[in-house]
Amino acid sequence: MMVLEKKYSVIADFSIVPIGHGETSVGRYVAEAINAVKKVKGLNYKVTPMGTILEANNLETVFEAVKAAHEAIIAKGVLRVESNLRIDDRRDKLRTMDDKVDAIKHYMKNL
Repeated sequence: MMVLEKKYSVIADFSIVPIGHGETSVGRYVAEAINAVKKVKGLNYKVTPMGTILEANNLETVFEAVKAAHEAIIAKGVLRVESNLRIDDRRDKLRTMDDKVDAIKHYMKNL
């Protein structure tokens, strides 16, 4: 995982689906998308079963990663790509994707 310079944190949940490619499995297309995402400078990412978490110091980097993922799938001949993007752009406190998970674990211990 890359260590980002701390300015403020943008954490995004991103999923992408190729449409109309004639298969029920999307894994190899998602792999192409992730391969493109990992080339974006200034970005941390974590693949999950239902999407990918993106972490950067600015919105532009997150948008660059989403665009790269779209273009990678289209380059494989897919003519339609659908994606969902949910962004947490926090400017009052520096956070990472791991910090957020650790906070939930902390609260769970105190239940």
